[in-house]
Amino acid sequence: MGKAKVYFTDMRTGTSVNLPQKLEKLIKKAGIGEIDFQNKFTAIKMHFGELGNLAYLRPNYARTVVETVKSLGGKPFLTDCNTLYVGSRKNALEHIEAAYINGFSPFSTGCHILIADGLKGTDDVEVPVKGGEYVKNAKIGRAIMDADILISLSHFKGHENAGFGGALKNLGMGCGSRAGKMEMHCDGKPHVNQEQCIGCGMCAKICAQDAITLEQKKASIDHDKCAGCGRCIGVCHQDAVVPPYDESNDIMNRKIAEYAKAVVDGRPCFHISLVVDVSPFCDCHAENDAPIVPDVGMFASFDPVALDKACVDAVNAQPVIADSLLGEAGAHRGDGDYFHAVSPDTNWRSCLEHAEKIGLGTMDYELVTVK
Repeated sequence: MGKAKVYFTDMRTGTSVNLPQKLEKLIKKAGIGEIDFQNKFTAIKMHFGELGNLAYLRPNYARTVVETVKSLGGKPFLTDCNTLYVGSRKNALEHIEAAYINGFSPFSTGCHILIADGLKGTDDVEVPVKGGEYVKNAKIGRAIMDADILISLSHFKGHENAGFGGALKNLGMGCGSRAGKMEMHCDGKPHVNQEQCIGCGMCAKICAQDAITLEQKKASIDHDKCAGCGRCIGVCHQDAVVPPYDESNDIMNRKIAEYAKAVVDGRPCFHISLVVDVSPFCDCHAENDAPIVPDVGMFASFDPVALDKACVDAVNAQPVIADSLLGEAGAHRGDGDYFHAVSPDTNWRSCLEHAEKIGLGTMDYELVTVK
């Protein structure tokens, strides 16, 4: 495999051009027009931001991508899957409401939002992972797999488990249903917090394995029967059914790569990452700390592995913002690797190396600057 081309433009503007226009020029130069969008359903996978977090991408960037897809004849929609953790995006109703509050609406973005894994995070499709070592069948949100074309629009930032969150994280973890997210995060199976359980029996009714029983109005899960599908988590209105979050970071990263491979295989895909507001942790937090480096720019490529590598290289080449978590941690702790300095227990390379190994892309890239 030869070098992959990654296209880049900075955040500088003049009186004759603005940032949405620069983004449009970037993705066109990167070749988005080579895809046949005519009458094709196009999923634009992004993160709408947890309520309270202000580091997520502005809706204006999404609108630029939407309008470009429409101009090429496509039928775009914005999408994400429900969260595994308890927050403001754990079911489709709350997820869409959070997106609206954060500025993502049909009026601001020019298209509709579909939560890909349905109302309770249980509407998924099992997709074979070609070359998978940890995952044989990835559990992906149905609406994402129903789309003819997939575009990832990612906010590139730090992540406390993965090291950083970029295209692969957006594609892999982000496209996994609740059961898929549990498979990536966990080596075990969910359990019931007895103090929060009210004995409604909804979890037992939805369990296809008869693994859940009620005794004295409290549910319990037989792990010998449990298949780890996560459906009980989705139906529990008390948030009493919880996953163990016990997978190592390196194995989680490799599972993310395999899930990303399942998502992109067999159809046209295009990837965009914005390295702005580079917060130290994920947009899933209900808050965001100060950026660790100045805004870098916008990147686009057909290769998500090369894209992530180009973005992390660009971040590590920036000056450290002194009044930030990275400034406090000291960049030297990570030997010039800013994301490792912020989260020393992480190893982002494990995801990219595994993605390259299973044929998802290459870390060897050529950076093409778009003025």
